[in-house]
Amino acid sequence: MFFSAAGLLLSLVFLSSCDNSRIFEENRALPESGWDSSNVMSFSVDIKDPATPANFYVNVRNADGYPYSNLYLFVKTKFPNGKQSNDTLECMLADENGKWLGKGIGDIYDNRIPFKRNVRFPMPGIYTFEVTQGMRTNTVPLIMDIGFRVEKAE
Repeated sequence: MFFSAAGLLLSLVFLSSCDNSRIFEENRALPESGWDSSNVMSFSVDIKDPATPANFYVNVRNADGYPYSNLYLFVKTKFPNGKQSNDTLECMLADENGKWLGKGIGDIYDNRIPFKRNVRFPMPGIYTFEVTQGMRTNTVPLIMDIGFRVEKAE
């Protein structure tokens, strides 16, 4: 048992270190009580090479008991020069038959939702992405983690 667990851990470390396309990725846990609409998940990305086109993703981890098939998010982007843009993103977490999408382990499902593709940053500097839930309820249950990923576009 120890050998297989150690092998799995080494494989995960090895695979995560070989992700040459990743510019930034961070995931944050949400409270067990649910994701309150006032809880802003903020991710700051230092862009040194704005000439490299990038893809943006929002990572969503949900439990099997999540009561909806989708999750609406508001994403505010703050640019180094102080300008801002606002977007709404619908994350489909289940198909029309209620089957969960994404990768699952037990009753937990991970989704990497495309947000923007092949984007060029207008300037170098710190970009901040603020993600809030945009559902029609103040607290959304069973969303466990939210993350943000920026990777080199191919």
